[in-house]
Amino acid sequence: MLGRLKISLVLFAWLLATGSQWDLLQTLAWGRMTVDNAQTMTLTEAVARTFSPDTLCPVCRAVAAAKQEQSGNSGVPSGGVEGKILIVFQPAPMMLAPVQVSFPWLENGGITPGASRAAPPLPPPRAV
Repeated sequence: MLGRLKISLVLFAWLLATGSQWDLLQTLAWGRMTVDNAQTMTLTEAVARTFSPDTLCPVCRAVAAAKQEQSGNSGVPSGGVEGKILIVFQPAPMMLAPVQVSFPWLENGGITPGASRAAPPLPPPRAV
C-alpha cells in the first residue's frame, strides 16, 4: 500500500512539473464549452465554435496565460552559450596500494594454538 502511495505521489509531482495540469484544465474547459454550445446548436456547430479562436472562455484565456508564463519562465538561463560545451571524462589512473593485514591471533610468533597440549592417549580408553 505504501509503495502505491509513493508511486502515485511521484507521478503527481511529475505531471505538475511538466505542466500537464494546464492540459487537463484546458480539456475540461473544452468539454464544458462543447456541452453548453450543443444545447443551443447542432453538435458540429458547437464543436466548431468551441475550437474557434474568436470565442475563448475565461478558463481558456487563463490557461493560455499560465502556459505562456510557464514557458517564459522555464528555468533555463537566458544568456546564450557561444558554441558547444565539451565535457571530457578521462579515466582516472589505477593506483594499487598494498594492504597490511594483521591478524591478532598470529602475533605470538606463529605458534599454533594447542601446540603445548599433550597428545591424546593411544589407544583410547575403553568403557567397561
